[in-house]
Amino acid sequence: MKSHNYYIYIMSGINKVLYVEVSNNLIKRVEEHKEEVFKGFTKKYKCKKLVYYEWFTDIRVAIRREKQLKNWRREKKVSLIEKDNKEWKDLYGDLLG
Repeated sequence: MKSHNYYIYIMSGINKVLYVEVSNNLIKRVEEHKEEVFKGFTKKYKCKKLVYYEWFTDIRVAIRREKQLKNWRREKKVSLIEKDNKEWKDLYGDLLG
């Protein structure tokens, strides 16, 4: 059985607005956010900074985690981000190696 990669991620924008989503190609998806490819929430609030992500091999588990994070209050998401990324640095460069 072929293994796949899935990611839940949090992007930050104007005034640290948070956007949670799932993707099977994190690098491409973050680049799309940075280039404002899609109209809507992430473009409006300039969500261009990858501040958190998790990796999964099972899409069902990834989607469950995405829904869990989307239901969290902002304070809990901020605590999750700051646990490993206190400075809210853009993690996109880390993905590139």
